[in-house]
Amino acid sequence: MASNRVALVRRWGLFAIAVALLATGAWWLGQWQFDRLEDRKADNAVVRANEDRPPAPVGDVLTVGGEVADDAEWRLVSATGSYDAERTVVVRYRTRDGASGVDVVVPLVTADGTALLVDRGWVETDPRGTERDDVPPPPSGEVEVVGWVRADGSGDSTAVDDLSTRAVDSDRIGEAVGLPVYGGWVELKSEDGEPAEGLEPVELPELDNGPHFFYGLQWWFFGVLAVFGFLYLLWDEWRHGPRSDRPRRRSPARDRTGAGSA
Repeated sequence: MASNRVALVRRWGLFAIAVALLATGAWWLGQWQFDRLEDRKADNAVVRANEDRPPAPVGDVLTVGGEVADDAEWRLVSATGSYDAERTVVVRYRTRDGASGVDVVVPLVTADGTALLVDRGWVETDPRGTERDDVPPPPSGEVEVVGWVRADGSGDSTAVDDLSTRAVDSDRIGEAVGLPVYGGWVELKSEDGEPAEGLEPVELPELDNGPHFFYGLQWWFFGVLAVFGFLYLLWDEWRHGPRSDRPRRRSPARDRTGAGSA
């Protein structure tokens, strides 16, 4: 009898630990979603604050070798210079509406020799970026560019190989093309007042809050459900005893069969 009681306590103890871990994980995941929601709201506030502001000279927002300030993301800047088409960098494996392609990044060399990395847009082509015949060339001569500021990428995806990469990082691209570059880069809005020819323009971010609120509620609901289920099973066993010790109910169909045979 004592051994059965010890086994019962051990079983419920392990069950309680598992439920506690599950509930803690659900709470953490829910809080993570709510934290992402706050980050999304903050990012949206920056975009809304910047989208209606007139373009600022690039030197007022970006610096050579510097990082993009948090409140500068999606800020419109303007720069005048000449595209260095020979140093065009393609950003591989970019898709739109299920189609594969690349983004085309071209250094715009300004009067003092500093280059601004300009993502001129997207084109459907070999996603590996090895075929460049389909990449439209930039305009020649001096051009005024207006674009949205973006922060540099990070990690192994920013490695530049044969003037192609998977994510834009101004430091690595600057080293690859041999030019001093502004920190960060821009998504093109216009060249001399017109969008780039032959390229799809940038897709601006959606300014909704995403699904994070409902995901957070779902995770918290799962945690509460786990605790409630545990407490119910504990109460049920305390009230009626272990299920294995309860008499089995005979189904009505079996009862009728047994009565007929008698």
